[in-house]
Amino acid sequence: MPKMKTNSGAKKRFRLTGTGKIKRKHAFKNHILTKKSTKRKRRLAHDGLVSTADMPRVERLLNI
Repeated sequence: MPKMKTNSGAKKRFRLTGTGKIKRKHAFKNHILTKKSTKRKRRLAHDGLVSTADMPRVERLLNI
């Protein structure tokens, strides 16, 4: 049986932390930034974690 391929889009978007959690970027930080407040843009700049409900789905994409 052939090896499972990692989803190319997922491997560009997610990274594993040392404890095994999955890091992700926040959405809405690419364009049309003038109408967004500085506080909101600063919050979105920091990485977030994938929620526990979505972990199995993302792990399947990454072949963890």
